[in-house]
Amino acid sequence: MASITERFSLRGRRALVTGGSLSIGRAIALGFAEAGAAVAIQHSQAADDAFGRADAAAETVAALRAHGAPAVAIESDFRQDGAGTRTVEAAVAALGGVDILVIAASIQHREPFETTTPAHLAEQVAVNFRATVELLQTALPPMRARGWGRVLTIGSINQVRPEPHLAVYAALKSAQHNLCINLARQYAPHGVLVNNLAPGLVATERNRWRRADAEAWRRIQAAISPTARAGEPDEMVGAALLLCSDAGSYIAGADLMITGGGHLP
Repeated sequence: MASITERFSLRGRRALVTGGSLSIGRAIALGFAEAGAAVAIQHSQAADDAFGRADAAAETVAALRAHGAPAVAIESDFRQDGAGTRTVEAAVAALGGVDILVIAASIQHREPFETTTPAHLAEQVAVNFRATVELLQTALPPMRARGWGRVLTIGSINQVRPEPHLAVYAALKSAQHNLCINLARQYAPHGVLVNNLAPGLVATERNRWRRADAEAWRRIQAAISPTARAGEPDEMVGAALLLCSDAGSYIAGADLMITGGGHLP
């Protein structure tokens, strides 16, 4: 039996983390680098710019390399057809292969369902589901051929607790989870484990605008979960490392809620 440290090690593994320049994706990428993995992060420059973080990818790559990990940033816009496929191909070219795939990139349009436009619907479908399919179709067959692989989709508490102004986003996260379960059954016999991690409210760049009013943010946190606070991106890393290392070698098709108890009835 390998030691605990060895079982959680990612030394020699090659990971692709989408949405890896900011927030949860960035935290997971850094955790993997610290555990010994070579890491490619996918990012959308348009998204980074919109958050006022134009240099986020370069800063993350520098932080990854500070851990001694080979690291590269891949700029790709998942709104474009085929971007998921091209992203995996670029990661394979840079790292020599992809053993671990973390799908963290997503987009939200917070609006009433009745006013969701065709453009907003199409954008969310492209980024939150079509790109996921492309990534998986490209990354999974080589994992199966090697007899080892890990896929971690980043879902949401909205899978089970849909928010009225995020109806499309919630539906697509549920669809992604369903796909995860389907593929987990198909690929587990080949040493490829597919799991889902579903965060609750986490303090990310996406919801930074909600934290501008400190008192309003305090009220949101107080009501969101039994822990009465939002999570931090770093609090997702331990679960991600478990599910993407040999420590999680008997976990397939899991839907791990990291919500501070916010998903409980």
